[in-house]
Amino acid sequence: MQQNPAETLRRVLPKIREVLHVAGVEMQLTAAVAFLTIQQEESVSIHTYSHSFLHIILQNLEHRDAGVSNAWLETLLAVIEVLPKETIRHEILNPLVSKAQLSQTLQSRLVSCKILGKLANKFETHIIKREILPLVKSLCQDVEYEVRSCMCRQLEHIAQGIGTELTKNVVLPELVELARDEGSSVRLAAFETLVNLLEMFDADDRSQTVLPLVKSFCEKSFKVDESILVSLSFHLGKLCNGLYGIFTPEQHLRFLEFYKKLCTLGLQQENGHNDNQIQLQTLEQEKKYISVRKNCAYNFPAMIVFVDPKNFHLELYSTFFCLCHDPEVPVRYTMAIGLYEVAKLLDSGVYVIHKELVTLLQDDSLEVLDALISHLPEILELMTTGGENSGSESKLLTVPDLIPALTTAEQRAATSLKWRTHEKLLQKYACLPHIISSDQIYYRFLHRMLTIIMTNNVLPVQKAAARTLCVYLRYNRKQEQRHEVIQKLIEQLGQGKSYWNRLRFLDTCEFIMELFSKSFFCKYFFLPVLELTHDPVANVRMKLCYLLPKVKSTLKVPTDKHLLQQLELCIRKLLCQEKDKDVLTIVKRTVLELDRMEISMDAFQKRFYENDLLDQEKEREEQLLLEMEQLEKEKQQNEGRSTSISDKIFEKKRRDSKTSTLSKSISLSVSGSSSSASTSKEGKKSKLVRSHSFSTQALHPKYGNIDKCSNKSSATGYTSSIPGVGKGSMLPFSDDSFRTRSTNISGNAVFSSTASVATSSRNTANSVDQKNNGTKESHSRKMSLKNRKSNS
Repeated sequence: MQQNPAETLRRVLPKIREVLHVAGVEMQLTAAVAFLTIQQEESVSIHTYSHSFLHIILQNLEHRDAGVSNAWLETLLAVIEVLPKETIRHEILNPLVSKAQLSQTLQSRLVSCKILGKLANKFETHIIKREILPLVKSLCQDVEYEVRSCMCRQLEHIAQGIGTELTKNVVLPELVELARDEGSSVRLAAFETLVNLLEMFDADDRSQTVLPLVKSFCEKSFKVDESILVSLSFHLGKLCNGLYGIFTPEQHLRFLEFYKKLCTLGLQQENGHNDNQIQLQTLEQEKKYISVRKNCAYNFPAMIVFVDPKNFHLELYSTFFCLCHDPEVPVRYTMAIGLYEVAKLLDSGVYVIHKELVTLLQDDSLEVLDALISHLPEILELMTTGGENSGSESKLLTVPDLIPALTTAEQRAATSLKWRTHEKLLQKYACLPHIISSDQIYYRFLHRMLTIIMTNNVLPVQKAAARTLCVYLRYNRKQEQRHEVIQKLIEQLGQGKSYWNRLRFLDTCEFIMELFSKSFFCKYFFLPVLELTHDPVANVRMKLCYLLPKVKSTLKVPTDKHLLQQLELCIRKLLCQEKDKDVLTIVKRTVLELDRMEISMDAFQKRFYENDLLDQEKEREEQLLLEMEQLEKEKQQNEGRSTSISDKIFEKKRRDSKTSTLSKSISLSVSGSSSSASTSKEGKKSKLVRSHSFSTQALHPKYGNIDKCSNKSSATGYTSSIPGVGKGSMLPFSDDSFRTRSTNISGNAVFSSTASVATSSRNTANSVDQKNNGTKESHSRKMSLKNRKSNS
């Protein structure tokens, strides 16, 4: 048909028509597909197609094999979309009147139902009302339940074709009758069609007709008709939101409780007999219950809308917890797929589900993990920037749990045989710089990526790790860490012993050229890349040659003129010294490509404007990172200075308060000791004055160095308030002793120290008293000698 359609229609098609009468199943199926392909590719005009192929399709619709009949039916339904109305009416609709009669075979009537559903959108309302609706009513009341069920499922398409008014008057009564049918498959079809047509019914129809039917289905689903349970659980979210406006508070609560009951269906099994038949029934029932819980997980976002996201924690969190911890993988898998929708609906309250996110990240099944990481960047972004109402404290709580969960998930994917899941996970982990801090990425993820590049055996996984590593490097906020990573890349990959590592170094450089500015690449990686022109392995040199045009595109003249000379020198060496034929061929091809390339200038040029603008933006961001790092360092230094100053002020105040207490106790002890040494007031004053002068003269030269230290480490009022004690008594009281002791212990220390100081003052006072007594005796002797001389 593609090469010679005219001759094919004239000579080949008649032979096919003859053979199909006696052809087997395989040839029939192949012919049905071929006829459909001819129509889809528009190998002939639609007029020619309907004239040549339509009759053959209609003849084989009622084939005795159900698979063949369905294949020809699919071809016919696809062809009806493009056929003219007149052709459809004469060739398909008119014969359909007789084909839909009870006298025809079951297969013929089933085919008629599906064709009627397709024709409803092809004609005007009055033609549908006059010619199609009578056939529809007749088939809805067919004696065979298969025909009634099939026609019931087509009522949705017919309703869309005839409009709201006819749907209310014709389709809805038929659905109500079919919903009470004796056949369970017919009731199921009626229920699903009702749910799909909810939008076409007004509030009165919903409250008076649809809602009683739905309540009846829900009540019978557990006790009488469990066959509808799976379908009911699948459509429950759509049903609840479709009827939301007509629910009373009591009905709203009843449907919510019904949903919660379905979510835990089968998790609490009753004790029963161990007969084989009962075990078989239990297995079938268990599969059904798993399907119900899976459907509940699918409908969970719709139920959040039903209860309002503000009421999630109160109404649905316990159900959410149960579904995320369900013992069956399909249920948890469905929850993992829908978690992003749940997070979007919760908005500012998304932090509530962070524990379940961690649980699913640590799930035993890799299928669950694979489903979760599809939208992991979006979920994590919502977790950290959930909205204005989500406080920073709740956000910070997610990080300690989140980081171990992410590392565990990666390790589990790495040890499994499902490398595609591992690759996908590493690609999604590139979002982490927007989620957690640069230091956390550096210590927990960045070095892991480097390890994967060097040790993993799967190339797509290595490339994914290399790109994610470059993203981490791009957003790292410490220059020292960046330099360390760059050094490792050059030494362990670019200069690695394994040629495989050197190949991965070139892949990494390609990602760096994509993510970083041209100046960054030229500064750190340009020369290490050129060194690989001397690599002993031909594959490395070959890959480098493919990369050289991109390498040259990073240069800017005249700033990088010396690098351009190095590049040209390396290419000359390759041309002169390369011995491998394949590499030499690629080198020559690369040289021609490099010659055609134009190097961008430092100044903006029109032909490179967009690229230069993008590169300038990257360079500005890199410079901004350096400036931010410098600002953070200065801020930390200022904070350190202010902290040390505040600490000193605090210690000074504390010591002043303790010193004032101490000075009072010491002055009391000194006065007590001096009063015991003498009884007269003049003697007390003279002794205190002498004691002060003595202690000052004796201690000052000895503790001259301590005065300098005390100005820095102690309160100045300490020695001034304790005359005669001197600064040496401060030595036992260090900062550490005050910080490490409790209040009681420090009180005891002050007491004992006070006592020791008081004792020393007593000793000093006694020695002064002895000297005073000695002076008095010598004075009295002098006076007696003078009296004797005068008498003589």
